[in-house]
Amino acid sequence: MQTRSMAAVVAAAVAALWAGSASGQDLALGYLPSGAGPFATFSKTNEIAAQIAVDEINAAGGISGKRLRIVGFDTAGKPDQAVVGVRKLADDDKVLAIIGPFSSSECRVVFPAADRAGVVSMSMASSAPKLAEPFQYAFRNTSDEGYMFERVMRALKQKNLAIATGAIAYATDDVISKVMGENVLPGIMKKTGTDVKLSVTFQSQAFDFSAQVSQLVAQPTDLIGVGSGPEPAIRLAQELRRQGHKGRLVAGSTIADPELGRQMGKAGDGTTIPTTFYADLNDRTKAFQAEFAKRAKAAGLDRTNAAQFDAAAYDIVLFYANAMKQAQITGDPSKLAAERTAIKDELRKMKDFPALEGAISFGSNGDALKPVYIIQFQDEKPNLIGQFAPER
Repeated sequence: MQTRSMAAVVAAAVAALWAGSASGQDLALGYLPSGAGPFATFSKTNEIAAQIAVDEINAAGGISGKRLRIVGFDTAGKPDQAVVGVRKLADDDKVLAIIGPFSSSECRVVFPAADRAGVVSMSMASSAPKLAEPFQYAFRNTSDEGYMFERVMRALKQKNLAIATGAIAYATDDVISKVMGENVLPGIMKKTGTDVKLSVTFQSQAFDFSAQVSQLVAQPTDLIGVGSGPEPAIRLAQELRRQGHKGRLVAGSTIADPELGRQMGKAGDGTTIPTTFYADLNDRTKAFQAEFAKRAKAAGLDRTNAAQFDAAAYDIVLFYANAMKQAQITGDPSKLAAERTAIKDELRKMKDFPALEGAISFGSNGDALKPVYIIQFQDEKPNLIGQFAPER
């Protein structure tokens, strides 16, 4: 009954935005999933989230009576394949806009390709600084990692938690992890007044962290800033606790996996991260989480808790649908170039859109300005310890 009630909340919200009768020609959105590589699991769940949004919009009448549909191209997590996908979606499938790609490495090549094609592409996860800024048709429904981590440090300071000393542990074989470890984490720690004592490095696929942790234990610190994806962060946390290090793990959104607390276990107690989606925030987020869990289970996935990247993928569809409605998009093939540009122009103007994640606008650099929620794990559960409104 509770789930049904929550679903009604979302349906009502969507219906208010997109009223009409579903008939006539479909409006195609492209999608660039990563069916292989390190982001394959996230990509599967992102697709579920995007389809939830499409289904809700179509159930509420579509866009001026036209239904949305998603046309996908699997990049396999490879930048060269992502560029092929942009060309196919833009030239062959005639999509109006593109959802994705996921990673910063893909965005580095997709954004210029999409710009040349005159079609919007919007990532749900890329967070390496300034990737969208040079391009008119490039957007990211993510926030810069510096923007996110600064709020982690601000929340810790507001709570009077120990931040006097810090260390950095980061992966060197991944673009965003290296940026986090060499620039974002130490830079913001120092700006907040934390004395950064040392840095250690590792490979993302490493299983043995004993050598790195021995160095960290030899110079214990209040904080350990982690620049990596979730899996190496979990292994690092477990080795830190095994060797007796008591410091708090802090990170950007690169480790913001909703399963993180469960996978870290007691080793993750105190770990503090930023996220742009908190499932228990309100009835709408709870409804989305319930529907997401149902569909993920039906798809045979182990992951049933929605990640911030899933919420971001869902909201990308809502952004596109709203832009189409505002620009009165027809889907007429003879107007394709003009209508793609009109979608871009509407996104550039978008201010305080009532998204699932909260009120969202886009900055001049193409990145979303969105709320940030600061999560601390305790006993495997995420607890909200800070909340920051978007800043323009």
